Amino acid sequence: MLGSPIGHSLSPVLHRAAYAALGLTWWQYDAIECDEAGLSALLDRCGPDWVGLSLTMPLKRTVLPLLDRVEPLARSIGCANTVVFAAAQRLGFNTDVPGLVSALVERGIGRGTGHPGPALILGAGATASAALAALAAMGEKSVAVAVRDPARATDLLAAAERVGISVTLRPFATSALLDIRLVISTVPAGAADFLGEILPGNIKAPEAVLDVVYHPWPTKLAQAASAAGAVVVSGFDLLLHQAVRQVELMTDRPAPLEKMRRAGLAELASRGI
Repeated sequence: MLGSPIGHSLSPVLHRAAYAALGLTWWQYDAIECDEAGLSALLDRCGPDWVGLSLTMPLKRTVLPLLDRVEPLARSIGCANTVVFAAAQRLGFNTDVPGLVSALVERGIGRGTGHPGPALILGAGATASAALAALAAMGEKSVAVAVRDPARATDLLAAAERVGISVTLRPFATSALLDIRLVISTVPAGAADFLGEILPGNIKAPEAVLDVVYHPWPTKLAQAASAAGAVVVSGFDLLLHQAVRQVELMTDRPAPLEKMRRAGLAELASRGI
């Protein structure tokens, strides 16, 4: 697992639980601190004993030109969170998209399930691009995106065009929540706290909120959404389902979802989350 900062990552717990359940007791999975400047050299050091890598911020876009082949989905949204080493090649995949779809569907969240109004994505980074593709895969034709600086949404808007979904930019303010059915927050912990101050009460609550943060949990946005009666999906659910797909890509075996879930929840409990 590569990223910076990376010490808090729950991914090693999930992957190790999967490998143990699959009998791959000699496999190792560790968190490695790596920034954009160090990524190329680290990839060069990965020898034949390496099966794959998981990538988090800020590496999901940086890795693309360093790969030999990239699946169409990862190419279309401009970011890969998974590298698989096969046949002396570096293969890039994105498991955030199917992970987001699975996390939402598991909680009964789909298109057209309640009051009218679009989905809203908070943020414009790599995970926001994955959220766009997930919503497109679920049948959405348009989505609202709340950003602080529209000039930083260039990559996201290009990804939206490639996956065939239209985007309306909104200010990163409480007004962004007007007439919204589903909120997917892709911003760091604390960045969306102020939105929780208007729920419940001033604005009709969305039907569902997915917050990609899992530590600390619950976020103020998640707490307020739950109090307002919305279905709340945590970042752990996303992390779990994207890790399931990673395990399947790396092992070519069905991933033990429930054993991974139990291991992750146990680790969160031990951290007091």
